[in-house]
Amino acid sequence: MDNIKLAIIYYSMGGTNYQLAKWAEEAGKEVGAEVRLLKVQELAPDSVVQSNEVWRATTEMTKDIPVATSQDLEWADAIIFSSPTRFGNIASQMKQFLDLQGGFWAQGKTINKVVSAMSSAQNPHGGQEQTIHAIYTSMMHWGAIIVPPGYTDDSIFKAGGNPYGTSVTVGQDGKMIEDVEASVKHQAKRTIEIAKALKAGSK
Repeated sequence: MDNIKLAIIYYSMGGTNYQLAKWAEEAGKEVGAEVRLLKVQELAPDSVVQSNEVWRATTEMTKDIPVATSQDLEWADAIIFSSPTRFGNIASQMKQFLDLQGGFWAQGKTINKVVSAMSSAQNPHGGQEQTIHAIYTSMMHWGAIIVPPGYTDDSIFKAGGNPYGTSVTVGQDGKMIEDVEASVKHQAKRTIEIAKALKAGSK
């Protein structure tokens, strides 16, 4: 059977969700998936981005990452989304990317895509779970197959115990508080495993 095609689509202002996406990419490659690491289009004015040292540095660091398109979604068997929390919801950049997929959805091309999601916030109860739920709500409309990590591995407890998707708290110093690398990698491998089983069953 062909390798699973995994699209990892993220938005990151401070670098946290970029790092989560990079760990997912590493895990995907470890199990033989064909992986595309992609960012969504920045919507903030360049003057705002450039005025923030961390935001500016993240933009420069990720300048060579391709911007996600509908063609990437069509290519993928599985998709992992990673978005920071914005007032308990998805970052507007990620939300616009999802909203622009109406034509793709209308053609039935989102059906049975295997999907999982990750998030971050500046405090443990800052909306991390709600952001993941919001992504999953869109995925229900898509007819996608949602794959949460649940409590399928000890790494989830070590990362804070979020069964919906890996989430992390970012301290005032911009560093992650919980140790989530293993949880991200488990989530990515589980997403690929389910996509593989679904693809094999459809044969």
